[in-house]
Amino acid sequence: MALQRRDFLKTAGSACALGLAPRLVQGMTQAQEQVERATRAMPLPRIKDISVIECEPAGSRLTVVKITTDQDGLYGYGCATFTQRADLVKPAVEKYLKPFLLGKTTDRIEDIWQSCYDSSYWRNGPVLNNALSGIDQALWDIKGRQAGMPVYQLAGGKCREAVDAYAHADGAEYAEVIDNAKKFMAQGFRNVRVQVGVPGMAGYGAQHGEDHTLKPLHNKPLFEPAYAMRRGLKLLETARKELGEEVNLLHDMHERLTPNEAVMFCKEAEQYNMFFLEDPLSPEDLGYFQQIRQNCATPIAMGELFNSPHEWQPLIEGRLIDYIRVHLSEAGGFTPSRKIAILAEMYGVKTAWHGPGDVSPVGHMANVTLDIVSYNFGIQEYTPFNETTQEIFRGCPVLKNGYLWVNEKPGWGIEIDEQAAAKYPFRQSANGLNGGWGEIRKLDGTVIKQ
Repeated sequence: MALQRRDFLKTAGSACALGLAPRLVQGMTQAQEQVERATRAMPLPRIKDISVIECEPAGSRLTVVKITTDQDGLYGYGCATFTQRADLVKPAVEKYLKPFLLGKTTDRIEDIWQSCYDSSYWRNGPVLNNALSGIDQALWDIKGRQAGMPVYQLAGGKCREAVDAYAHADGAEYAEVIDNAKKFMAQGFRNVRVQVGVPGMAGYGAQHGEDHTLKPLHNKPLFEPAYAMRRGLKLLETARKELGEEVNLLHDMHERLTPNEAVMFCKEAEQYNMFFLEDPLSPEDLGYFQQIRQNCATPIAMGELFNSPHEWQPLIEGRLIDYIRVHLSEAGGFTPSRKIAILAEMYGVKTAWHGPGDVSPVGHMANVTLDIVSYNFGIQEYTPFNETTQEIFRGCPVLKNGYLWVNEKPGWGIEIDEQAAAKYPFRQSANGLNGGWGEIRKLDGTVIKQ
């Protein structure tokens, strides 16, 4: 710095000797001072407090972590939503991660992620990963606010202008699904997921009509995979016929078929030229993806329930899926999910991050940010934000003509009204299971995966 100052003084003296205007010298002085301010070591922010914001504005329990630093006005938010076990995430953050992190600087995001991940000894669990995601995303938010840039700029900048999304068209009967799909297409959506109910059964993603001919050996919700398989294939046939060839069709099997039925379904669905078929198998049955690949070319999306690299890595490296569909907070946040996207790009697998109602708007913005910066982006699941959600979370991703647009404000670009959030606390679920899912059984009483 001293050498630069001597060089500057020599230059300034030469300028005076040459009779140049004092205004030029003044401008050079200001420029030099600006350089010195920019290169001067600034104190790194340290973690002063970590708190958890819980709310239920739209029927799903949302959990967000807030990290406050020792620099006035500098804080960040991260999504840690695990709706089905929501009450476990807050103590994981406050009793374990908070004492581990207080006083640490906020700049070493990778180091903090790795040390928090290792600190529990038992790893790759959904509670830990969601708590860790809240920390991780909040640190990225802080870094973006420091830089005065949206997070996507810190991750390399845009690969595209906006994010192509898909909507959910469902109904108890085929005609209702088709009508809803047409409404979404009229709004500009080029991609529509279609789901139809199964009469008398607790089908996934759609209402269902009554069917008094079925007589299960129990009084619990009923589901029979073979019935659902026939209904799903008929829906795809009807949708392709009624909606035409231009719309991209998606369908979620939600791991509810047996492995052999899943292979059959994927093979039969090939004729309908789908965008993708989602979650045909459960994480416990990954070995069957090889059979699906050997039998058909139906595009496959998988990963909603994944929380371990041991689940997604073999499918990506084996080129056994076409879209990786991980839930960002379930995988541990923005940092590991970005690595998933980079790994997937090397093997020609595209991204299709999970984006349902049980992801907070902070999590949705993290999704859209990864979509914008990842060359191998495929598609983004879209769930609209109701007025209550937008009252609490200001700066939600904006949808226009079937595209989602990333926020241009620093960090995630989202501010949370904590007073508004407090007006919508967690409610007791109708089934009395505190947010958890109940059981669904086959006719003979066998419980199914859901």
